[in-house]
Amino acid sequence: MSQRSMPFSNDGKINIEQQRKRAKELLQRMKDGAVPDQDSRIPGSGTLSSPTLSQAQWLIAKQLGFSSWPKLKAHVDAIDFAARHPGFEASDEIRTTHWRCGNDIAHSLRVAGFKGSFQMLADPLCMGPVQNLSLEEYKAVRSSYISRTFAIDKTEAQRRLDEEYSSLMRLGSTDHSVLWCEADAYDQLFLIRVLATLESVPARLELIEVDRIPGVRRFIGIGQLAPDVLAWLWPQRRLIDEEAVEVARQAWLAYCDTSPVKLANMAHSPQRSLPFLAPALLRQLQELPGVQDGLSLTERLSLQFVGEVGSVAFGRVFAELMGTREPLPYLGDLMFHAVMRPLIDSNTPLLIESDTHLDWPKRMLKLTQLGHQVLSGMAYWPDHAPQEWWVGGVCIRPNQPHWMIDQNAIPVWRG
Repeated sequence: MSQRSMPFSNDGKINIEQQRKRAKELLQRMKDGAVPDQDSRIPGSGTLSSPTLSQAQWLIAKQLGFSSWPKLKAHVDAIDFAARHPGFEASDEIRTTHWRCGNDIAHSLRVAGFKGSFQMLADPLCMGPVQNLSLEEYKAVRSSYISRTFAIDKTEAQRRLDEEYSSLMRLGSTDHSVLWCEADAYDQLFLIRVLATLESVPARLELIEVDRIPGVRRFIGIGQLAPDVLAWLWPQRRLIDEEAVEVARQAWLAYCDTSPVKLANMAHSPQRSLPFLAPALLRQLQELPGVQDGLSLTERLSLQFVGEVGSVAFGRVFAELMGTREPLPYLGDLMFHAVMRPLIDSNTPLLIESDTHLDWPKRMLKLTQLGHQVLSGMAYWPDHAPQEWWVGGVCIRPNQPHWMIDQNAIPVWRG
């Protein structure tokens, strides 16, 4: 069966009538002699000589990630029921503060019927210097980085951070707060940052945390989900306990350290209380220079795609990375653009950018000779990079000793 006949949902909403129609169309193709990909494991019959509608429905359910048609139907019914009977009143949601690492679900929460307040901490902790400083020093460093990297007025960047962190400092005294997170580095760093600020665990601090949604082929984040699916997620929240807060404190200090060794130890040690943390930290470690080429994983995957295509639009590189190649998608488009700029804005660039009169997503990218050499391991990027870069508290300065990461995500010192 071709990929074109497998329309996965992007927002988590599955139209059961559409799936019934697809099952009937598939049944007709089977009767005409088409052999489905999973025919060898169709339950209830050892042959497809007389295919049935239930067999076709089973195949459709399997394509969407369910073990049976009834399981698919039950999931659709559960989302529909949650949308009609969200139970917000019973859970006192109106006095709840919803916390998120951006504003991507603020509108959808309202559409779904949530009435509590919304608060975000949009500090992009997966980028730039993140150090264990006093709050005022920390905000000064971060606002300066955010202003410089995203071309935001420094006063405005400072104001935003002041507001967000002032609200965060009051989290411990709130009646009921819910953190909405996915499994990627952006969200998991937000999670440990929030929890690490707590002196003690509030009575009702809860977490909604997901790494996949049934029926969504490529889950990027909660922001892509339909409002009804947010209502379905609401009953799945769980209480944050002292163990989770302690793990977050340790992870935050490890991330802020000038050495990645402690961070690597946590990244290779799954945590029961925060199950998505270790994989996210492991992915973040891969933003350190690789031992062979000096590239972060984001840079390497992007350059590989440009090298394969030859000449390609900037925006298409981002789409390919997020849609296919990135193992744990975490970057927004502007963040990706900022990550790639040093590879272009250098006296010895790895990429040539043309059509600069256009908006950046439409500009064309092509590898330079040095870009090809770095990709093949014949040159090492930090020997040519125009500026320092950070992974948490670890700073990589061009032509100076620094930390790298090997193929097993183990830190290695390059003297």
